[in-house]
Amino acid sequence: METLGLYVQIPFCASKCSYCNFSTQVARASAFDAYCRAVEEEIERLPELYTAPGIGQGLLDLPVNTLYVGGGTPTIVGRERLARVLRAVRERFRLNAVLEFTLEVTPGSADADFLAWARAAEVNRLSIGAQSFNDQELRSVGRLHSAAETGELILQARRAGFANLSLDLIAGMPYQTGTSWRENLCATAEVKPEHVSVYLFEVDEKSRLGSEVLHHGTGYHAGAVPDESFMAEAYETARAFLRKEGYVQYEISNFALPGYESRHNQKYWKLEPYLGLGAGAHSFDGECRWANETSPEAYAQKLARGETPIAEMRMLSPEEQLEEFFFVGLRQSAGVNLGLARRRWGATRVARWEPTLSALAQKGWLERRANQARLTEQAYLISNEVFQEFVT
Repeated sequence: METLGLYVQIPFCASKCSYCNFSTQVARASAFDAYCRAVEEEIERLPELYTAPGIGQGLLDLPVNTLYVGGGTPTIVGRERLARVLRAVRERFRLNAVLEFTLEVTPGSADADFLAWARAAEVNRLSIGAQSFNDQELRSVGRLHSAAETGELILQARRAGFANLSLDLIAGMPYQTGTSWRENLCATAEVKPEHVSVYLFEVDEKSRLGSEVLHHGTGYHAGAVPDESFMAEAYETARAFLRKEGYVQYEISNFALPGYESRHNQKYWKLEPYLGLGAGAHSFDGECRWANETSPEAYAQKLARGETPIAEMRMLSPEEQLEEFFFVGLRQSAGVNLGLARRRWGATRVARWEPTLSALAQKGWLERRANQARLTEQAYLISNEVFQEFVT
């Protein structure tokens, strides 16, 4: 049976990290009230809000088997506001008995009482934005927490009964060295989360630090950001280290102990339906993609006027769906199933990509086994270059 993934966006943080390119903001508590009320209203007015854009009722009737509350820092709005949003979710959607329910948490933002409440609210997975276990690295990008607070959060989460923790790390933070990166990995192994995400520092014009790096500036510790060769080596070090610790790499940036892969994130890579609620949230029903207004203020104002909060929609042609099948699906270590693609989009459309698949295989970037096509491990670091081959 087809299922739905549900994502609720809370776009607020206590501070804005210098590397952040997300549409998050620092705001007062009064903004939290207005925003959470708007999210409740969006949920309560479904499917009415989708009538004009032409989104079918069927999507909303699917059973929900993954729920992800992210941001931003969702914990910043407090448990009372979150409880109201979750109540609206439970009243509108049909949640599976076996539900992966993830809450993003920043160290220092959730105490023992909050974690006990979250567990009682049936949250069963925490995604922890550690980023680093080195205090100098954390301070350099404006993170407010310390390595000690990360350790304390994990300890308190275990005491609260959480048996599924995911930890984020960033390779390439300012002042990071080969030694400090290995220490980060060892610290991760000591706390033994069930899931680890390893991201390479992204040099992006939309972030303050990324812009400084691109323009050869010195602000925000840009001069202390390691070069690309360091990040490549750090990534390979992480892959080898985590493999020895028993983690399976199931996606380019994601590692899990067996059975703890993120079910919610897999929906994105497998082109399964998901619904995003809140400002800037994205949705996909298998054929159409849409996104809400990015600004919390514009999002709330549209709802107050009785309008849909959707800011953009795009219907994908079968050819575009197939392109996404390749450049999103190939992120997974298992790759993509060409037999499934032929059944879904037709053998003729899939055959069009055979020359591309063969060329990538000849370069050593792709391997084929029967109907399965997957990236070779040496192609992981140049995966974006490979994915461009599937964009017309």
